[in-house]
Amino acid sequence: MAGGLQKYRHLSRSSSHRQALLRNLVTSLFKNETISTTWPKAQEAQRLAEKLITLGKRNTDASKRKALSIFYEPHSLIPKLFGPLRERFLNRPGGYTRVLRVEPLKEDQAPSAILELVDGPKDMRFAMTARTISRLRREGKPINDMTAGNIAKVTRFRPEGEKELEDMVAKFDNLEAQGEHGFEKVYKQRVYHVPKASR
Repeated sequence: MAGGLQKYRHLSRSSSHRQALLRNLVTSLFKNETISTTWPKAQEAQRLAEKLITLGKRNTDASKRKALSIFYEPHSLIPKLFGPLRERFLNRPGGYTRVLRVEPLKEDQAPSAILELVDGPKDMRFAMTARTISRLRREGKPINDMTAGNIAKVTRFRPEGEKELEDMVAKFDNLEAQGEHGFEKVYKQRVYHVPKASR
């Protein structure tokens, strides 16, 4: 039907090229747990990643075959999807990934974004919340409503979320005491960029 609602972004590619691009992005995401790409690509890859994690939570033979057909490196990523990632997201009803808008990675480039798996070791919101708590404690200010909401979000589905958050706050306190700019030092090598072939 002409003029109907668009169900997905075509990303200016043919169907086979679009599928290959999304498979490559999702493979990189599950391998590194965070990737940087353009905003539209991140949103489309997020849809596929959410479906893959739902397949991992089902843990049936059919879901394993479907995941096997999507990943480019299935023998290393299928055990991760149906093992640690399944355990991490078992009690979470949805929202397994997060897209964060960032400044364009290069000049004259489309709007960029970071796509990441939540509740993992490279969770950007978790680190930013810990940094904010550390700064507020140093300044002697109370925790505001927005920070309290972020604390609830980042610790809700983590098994030992409060303890991990306090450990991260202590890391930022130590880095600040040493005179280092904490956030950049802790996360300097944590964000991985998508290989050039898949951009």
